[in-house]
Amino acid sequence: MKLLRTIRLDPSDTFVFPRVAEPGEWAVTGTFLFWGRDLTGLEGRERAAFRSGFLGVETFGFSTLAVVQEARDDERAAAVEALARHIHRELGAPDLASARAAAEEEVAFSASLADHEPNTLVALHRLFEAGEIREAFRTLKPRERTAGADGLHAQARAFSFHEVVDDEAAGDEVDLIGMMDKRS
Repeated sequence: MKLLRTIRLDPSDTFVFPRVAEPGEWAVTGTFLFWGRDLTGLEGRERAAFRSGFLGVETFGFSTLAVVQEARDDERAAAVEALARHIHRELGAPDLASARAAAEEEVAFSASLADHEPNTLVALHRLFEAGEIREAFRTLKPRERTAGADGLHAQARAFSFHEVVDDEAAGDEVDLIGMMDKRS
């Protein structure tokens, strides 16, 4: 079986969401967290979580992206249990059995979204219109290798991002505004 797992491609989740999921957690959409709330009043990090956050079942934190991964039966069961504990403890489910039933539904829905090749990235966009929460999902699959291309350039991109570790490069600055002024 396949489920969704949180993934962090850059550190942005750590300052976008009120609580952040750790990379590698099993994930559900988490839309149930927003039912019955005044969604028009959401601001800042809560609004970001509503618009695009998958919910990690261990931390009960959010992740912008999830990735399709193979899951064993025991991993699925552990994901259900972790989510059930949060639903019971943090959301006030009357008992663990009721929380477990709700968690089962959420994990089953997550599994239905994972009907793609492993390593497919999934993004979520939620909106509130006509009094209802609506969800849209997008996928991004790894590119196929271009015939005849070498391993380095088979999936070449126009831009790449690199984390700078040494302090020498910290002094390198580009004045984009100044460059715009010189264009005219």
